[in-house]
Amino acid sequence: MSIKQLNISVGIIRNVQKEIFITQRDASSHMAGFWEFPGGKIESGENAAQALIRELQEEVGIDAAEPVLIRTLQHTFPDRIVNLHFFLVQNWTGEPYGKEGQPKRWVVQSEIKESDFPPANAEIVKALLNDEI
Repeated sequence: MSIKQLNISVGIIRNVQKEIFITQRDASSHMAGFWEFPGGKIESGENAAQALIRELQEEVGIDAAEPVLIRTLQHTFPDRIVNLHFFLVQNWTGEPYGKEGQPKRWVVQSEIKESDFPPANAEIVKALLNDEI
């Protein structure tokens, strides 16, 4: 049996007040109930930045401008391997919201909690807390 591999683009949407926009994973999804940085699967024919721009429009209704790749991480779950491409998004048009009805909130970067996020996000949450991003 082969393990599924997924390539995911993730946007860390940060405003000038150093607040991060996060959404909650749907009850029917993998890692349900955890909070996450918006994003999604990289489709065939897309690069990671193109996928992020598309996903942010679909999920949270913003047009991201100049996302900056800050880190790529791999995480292995029992049933899948995910390659996460984390981008910092500080320029966008529109006001982010839960376009798919998902709960959302702004959280002050220094108050973000690692335990709120899936284990695959631990390293990036620590980097945010340590002001490395």
